[in-house]
Parts: sequence; C-alpha cells; structure tokens
Amino acid sequence: MPQFRPFEPQELKFVASFKIGELVAETGMMLLAEGAHSAHLYTLLSGWAFRYKTLEDGRRQILNYMLPGDLLGLQGSVIGEMEHSIEALSPSVLCVFQRDRLDEVFRNHPGLGFDIAWLASREERMLDEHLLSLGRRSALERAAYLLAFLHERAKAVGLSAHGAITLPITQVHVADTLGLSVVHTNKTLRKLADRQLIRWLDRTCQVLDVAGLKALSGWDGLPERRRPLI
Repeated sequence: MPQFRPFEPQELKFVASFKIGELVAETGMMLLAEGAHSAHLYTLLSGWAFRYKTLEDGRRQILNYMLPGDLLGLQGSVIGEMEHSIEALSPSVLCVFQRDRLDEVFRNHPGLGFDIAWLASREERMLDEHLLSLGRRSALERAAYLLAFLHERAKAVGLSAHGAITLPITQVHVADTLGLSVVHTNKTLRKLADRQLIRWLDRTCQVLDVAGLKALSGWDGLPERRRPLI
C-alpha cells in the first residue's frame, strides 16, 4: 500500500523471521489484558480494535482506536506488563511477533527501531489531541472530532469503498471515549445526524460530511505523510 514506506531488503528478511504467525480475532475478543505479561507484539493487518482502561467499579475509558498498520503491545514490551487492555472492535487479523526479540530490532536494524519510535510518538500526538478534545471541546464538538478522526484514519489506510466509510462503533463506544453518559451521547449524535453530517446505523456509523465534522470541531485533520509498517 503506498501509504507505508517500503522495507529495505535486509529489513524485510529480518521482519519475516521476527514474525511467528497470525492471529484471527472475532469481534469482542480481548487481545491484550491490563496487568498481563504478554509474550507477543502484534501489528493489526485488518479490522479495528480499541485500547482502554477500567476503574475498579467497571467504568471504562477508551483511549484510542487501532487500525491496520498499528503496533499493539509495545508498552508491555518496555515496561513489563500491560497498563491498558485492547479489544477487537471487528473481525481482525493480526501479525504476531516474539516480544523477547525486540532488542534485536534496535541493535541490528536502527531503521526499524526508528520506525517503532515513530509509531510511539504518533500515538502520543493522537492522545494529545484526544485530551484537548475531552478538556476543551463541547459534547457536540467532541463527537464531531471523534467521528472525523476515525474517518480520516480509516481513509488513510484504504478502508473507503466508493468514498463511503462505515465506522464499526456503537453509541456505548462513543460514550466511553468522550466521557459522556449513553443518554447524552445519543442526543449529541442525533444533533449531528440532524445536520446531515452522519448517518447512525445498527451498531455502525456512516460519515456523510467529514469536512462539516472537522469545521464543527475546529480540527484540521491528519497530516498526509508516508508512515512505517512493522
């Protein structure tokens, strides 16, 4: 895919040996659990997932969404245990890597090591945007930003079919991302639908006017640049 930088021949040879298999996940499957020590890293090859933390009483905060090309489980590789959980949002396929060989990447393949640092930095930038949205945007602006953000990310990895992108999220997912009640979320999404910006379907959302969502939220969109793939 043109949005990913090509491998150097020696990098491709290493990554082929670094990969130990593929994992097929159904919707709702937990891929990584908070507090667990995972022996594996993953790259999402197809499908959607989301990263979240929970309080002791079960309340959940969705931190970010994972799309094809994203690296999962890096935090556990560096710290030793996962401090968040990851769940499949749709049927997914993941590339599986052996975590204990990660040091070889940095020692022998500095280009790939830089790619991993780039992916971690990109995640940090996205979390900065999410924090700004939660702290300073209104509920309507938050919802508009989130749906525009997911649309732009999906478009960037070729998930559009004839220009239409369907987001596999429920109103509960939106509520847990925006820090709103489900009732408040329902009213907010209805306002976006009334403005012909989105169409809410059964457990999915179709973005009709991404430019309108971006204008409403005051978000400029994602920068277009070639990105790495591990």
